[in-house]
Amino acid sequence: MRKSELIKPRKLYPGSRIGICSPASPPEDEGTVDKCVEAVKKLGFEPVLSSNARARAGYLAGSDATRAEDLMSLFRDKSIDGIFPIRGGYGTARILNRLDYSVIQENPKPFIGYSDITSLHCAIYQASKLVTFHGPNIDGAMVRDEENKFTVDKAMKALCTSEPPGDICSNYGDRESEVYTIHDGRVTSELIGGNLTILTTIVATAFQPTFLNKILFIEDINESPYRMDRYLTFLHNTGILKQIAGVAIGQCKGCDIPEDQEIRPGELNLEGVFRDRLQHLGIPVVANLPFGHVKHNATLPMGVMATLDASLQTLIIEESGVRD
Repeated sequence: MRKSELIKPRKLYPGSRIGICSPASPPEDEGTVDKCVEAVKKLGFEPVLSSNARARAGYLAGSDATRAEDLMSLFRDKSIDGIFPIRGGYGTARILNRLDYSVIQENPKPFIGYSDITSLHCAIYQASKLVTFHGPNIDGAMVRDEENKFTVDKAMKALCTSEPPGDICSNYGDRESEVYTIHDGRVTSELIGGNLTILTTIVATAFQPTFLNKILFIEDINESPYRMDRYLTFLHNTGILKQIAGVAIGQCKGCDIPEDQEIRPGELNLEGVFRDRLQHLGIPVVANLPFGHVKHNATLPMGVMATLDASLQTLIIEESGVRD
């Protein structure tokens, strides 16, 4: 049972004005920004570049103050219906204490992204209870929509309809050959999570969301098995893994032992790490679900009710993240 009401933004419509911004790392080049603008148009929306979307300051898209103000200006602007970050990378944690969460709460609008954007999802959820969307950044599936139909379709269903998105594995293919169960069970609760590395940097800060009795979803990229072990062990030592009701693990690209590398005696591969760190919790745990830094990246609304079913090996989004 949810203790407090979520704030849901209004769904997007054809012609909705979408603010495009760079709250973390800069776009790779000018051409990237132009492709993102065209991608938003192709989705049927009107793109609006933030003032500093093209800015660059080393590995950041401008100063902390500039990136924070860019994001706040899009939330304050009543004519903007949704906000799409261009990419993740690094930098969102540096602007969390510069944002006005009361303004964000008073101006709810769909905000979608993943990877480093996890910091913003957690902070906005914790401070304002606004539903945001863990899903593709524009500089990714959105600019390659024909080869990423699964990802784009899932994002548009989550952002543009007030009907529950449902089974994230629908239209995914042969899930038995992809998804696997770490521990049996079935649980319905609220979704919370994001990129595992970024989540560990949020813990013990003012921006840490509540994990108690939630379904934790995690994903990562290019982290070796022992580093994944480190992050999960950290969550265990903080007590967070003892609080949660289930774990949904996405596809962790580049996080396993390479196929051409011999596994040494006693060495844990990625699945071995998940079983070692999570199986003993006695809660439903399903791995290799279609979300993360991969072609099949389903959109997960933060804070909504979902069902994690280890027997069916899927995650079902039971509640829409938007309203009419």
